[in-house]
Amino acid sequence: MKWIEPDWPAPANVRALSTTRDGGVSEGVFAGLNLGAHVGDEPVRVEANRARLQQAARIPGPLNWLNQVHGTVVHPVSRHYQQAPDADAACAHEAELACIVMTADCLPVLFCERAGTVVAAAHAGWRGLLGNEQGGVLEASIAAMGCEPGEILAWLGPAIGPTAFEVGDEVREAFMAEQAEADAAFVPSANEGKWLADIYRLARLRLARAGVNAVYGGEHCTFSDSEQFYSYRRDGQTGRMASLIWLAR
Repeated sequence: MKWIEPDWPAPANVRALSTTRDGGVSEGVFAGLNLGAHVGDEPVRVEANRARLQQAARIPGPLNWLNQVHGTVVHPVSRHYQQAPDADAACAHEAELACIVMTADCLPVLFCERAGTVVAAAHAGWRGLLGNEQGGVLEASIAAMGCEPGEILAWLGPAIGPTAFEVGDEVREAFMAEQAEADAAFVPSANEGKWLADIYRLARLRLARAGVNAVYGGEHCTFSDSEQFYSYRRDGQTGRMASLIWLAR
């Protein structure tokens, strides 16, 4: 089983990884390590994949999976997890509580504090990234961590790259209305009225505005690399990867 580990100066007690398709038992359009129970894969295969990942990466449990809805709610990870809450981010202040988000083109963002006392994970599609009047899912995650933004490290996991993420005028205008600098994250597409958006750049802009300047990652494209990654935009019905972070004892 192959996964990606963040290349960042996180404290020694922080464990983090982002899965690839490698190492699972799912078949067909879900072939590989599909961790999404909501995409039409056989439940027994999803459970087997999740168990394999937990054992291989030695992830403490129970695993708090989320029912992601492209919102800004942050789930406080608990040892008494029973069912997936509607949330698009998770935060943990205690050791051995893993924060988990699933993606297949959307941007997973992992957070840790420099002192190693709190971690968080966020699922950021463009809707969650933009958010509402109170901010987006990244700002909500930072607030849930309860520490100074300048003490936070962020890692941008595998997402759809800037040459593949086509959006309409309304998306570009919404981001620019929030932050004029967002204009630099859009270039005209070959299709009239469409733009190619750099979700990594948009996330960096939002994080910088929130006071988080130690940002790493952002070099993959899920759409372009079918061997390593699932991609909803590329394939339609497909599996999901997971990005996880936790504090070790």
